[in-house]
Amino acid sequence: MSDYKRYFIPGGTYFFTVITAGRAPLFRDERAARLLGDVMRDVFTKHPMTVIALVLLPDHLHTIWAMPSGDHNYATRWSRIKRDFTIAWLNSGGNEPVAINSSTSERRRGIWQRRYWEHTIRDEADLEIYFDYIHYNPVRHGLAHRAADWPWSTFHRYVQSGHYPPNWCTAPKESHLKGNAGE
Repeated sequence: MSDYKRYFIPGGTYFFTVITAGRAPLFRDERAARLLGDVMRDVFTKHPMTVIALVLLPDHLHTIWAMPSGDHNYATRWSRIKRDFTIAWLNSGGNEPVAINSSTSERRRGIWQRRYWEHTIRDEADLEIYFDYIHYNPVRHGLAHRAADWPWSTFHRYVQSGHYPPNWCTAPKESHLKGNAGE
């Protein structure tokens, strides 16, 4: 078994990638996307922190969180988000991709990959790299022609604040889009 090490800095800022089990495109269903937002807001009410940036794609999400001073416990937040979403999704009649044997033997459901990827943000330059990466992701994956065309992103908040121009990150005309979250 791998020995995963996490780097915890109280009050730190972190970039995360969280993926659905088997990369199932669960969040193509708008109900799932909205439910995840509700669950995250509920968890953040109980365990405050600041979402600096976020993008939700059909099979994964990227986000940057700034933890409160003295707090480094992002693991509890992710555990609650994954658990609460899974319960709410299945209780609402949402579908569950086929669980793999290791998941069922560990009493986990087949909604999320077991782990998530985390990177501790080192400085402002590092923050800006991951910040742009998050907002570019729908274009990178061929899901949108422009970052502004993707609805499940904090990009729109940063256009309103003047951080990005509305036409930031437009794909070349010859690119072929793979579709959108509604497909």
